[in-house]
Amino acid sequence: MGGDTIDEMVAGETDGATVQTATSEDLLEMAQEASVIKLVNEIILEAVNERASDIHIEPYEQDLSIRYRIDGVLHAASVPPQIHRFQAAIISRLKILANLNIAERRVPQDGRIEFSVGGRQIDVRVSVIPMLFGEGIVLRLLDKSSVLFTLTELGMDEVTFRRFQNLILRPHGILLVTGPTGSGKTTTLYAALNALVSSEIKVLTVEDPVEYHLRGVNQIPVDPQVGMTFERGLRAILRHDPDVIMIGEIRDLETARAAIAAALTGHLVLSTLHTNDAASAPMRLLDMGVEPYLVSSTLIGAMAQRLVRTICRKCKTTVTADPAALPEDLGWRPGEPLHRGAGCEACRGTGFRGRTGLYELLTVNEPLAEGILHRRPPPELIRAGRADGLRLLREDGWMKVRQGTTTVDEVVTCTAI
Repeated sequence: MGGDTIDEMVAGETDGATVQTATSEDLLEMAQEASVIKLVNEIILEAVNERASDIHIEPYEQDLSIRYRIDGVLHAASVPPQIHRFQAAIISRLKILANLNIAERRVPQDGRIEFSVGGRQIDVRVSVIPMLFGEGIVLRLLDKSSVLFTLTELGMDEVTFRRFQNLILRPHGILLVTGPTGSGKTTTLYAALNALVSSEIKVLTVEDPVEYHLRGVNQIPVDPQVGMTFERGLRAILRHDPDVIMIGEIRDLETARAAIAAALTGHLVLSTLHTNDAASAPMRLLDMGVEPYLVSSTLIGAMAQRLVRTICRKCKTTVTADPAALPEDLGWRPGEPLHRGAGCEACRGTGFRGRTGLYELLTVNEPLAEGILHRRPPPELIRAGRADGLRLLREDGWMKVRQGTTTVDEVVTCTAI
């Protein structure tokens, strides 16, 4: 990628084009050269075509690294080594596109770029950080056409799907989706909102930031600089007569209390938390300082999730398994087939293409509400959930391994115990 463009740039290079201490006027002139514009466009276009979620541009002493995050894993972009000589021009071009200060190279900056590729609207979040050998940039690519999944496309099994659907149809209560950053929590919430949107109900969200625009949903961006916090936004939207409220994340006691107040007054509240499993969600609210009786009376469910890479359909093969190398809790039986991707052009030789979710849905029934009220630890809540059909993340992963959707290593990596 960009080989011909780099050759053109090398052929027409001037001494000033590679000087890292160039003035802002020099940087502006370099960034507006046709060859630089073309190169930056090629970098972004290849990332979009490769289904990348992020572009990492990292400066080193004798190298400029460009990597794409595809299906959660970083891959080096195929760029010529001479690209290092045009580091300042590339970074300046991206800063201009994001409306950032090209003369400021000492402090972090954040910006945004919007563009269209083949009729698809791509929103790019730009983060610039000063590093030892120059400024590093990470571009988060948000494809507005590819993130809006329906609930049936998320990868839930039939039982989990039916239980989750029943929860989002409740008239009031709090439903939490939990997991680490990058586990697809927001995508799940958007899919739930898409399933709920109709002319008969009003849906309001408070998000930081608003990542995707949902038709029929009133979305409010958080802006702490002007005092627009999650808690303040949530209290304000209650006066707008909503039926369903989505909060991007419950981060503190004030937001948690506002969410609970909304649930107690007859609203369905959807939000996210950072916990490792579903049973830890009520405990996190208690640790924030929410009274146990409020959690037990308003929380209707918590779903933990992870994303695993799916085996490439074009090069999927059956493999012979070594029983000694398999986890015991897989419960593998001799002769049972396992699958992997051999690697092909479609999957860049990785054997994987795309991702799917692993889900652990804890529905709060009477025994669970009683356990939350008495601050029972997560293991006891899990036991109560088991009696109601709770399947753990790892178990959902093993089911998808047996279906030939993903591999044992992917499940182990995402659900390490």
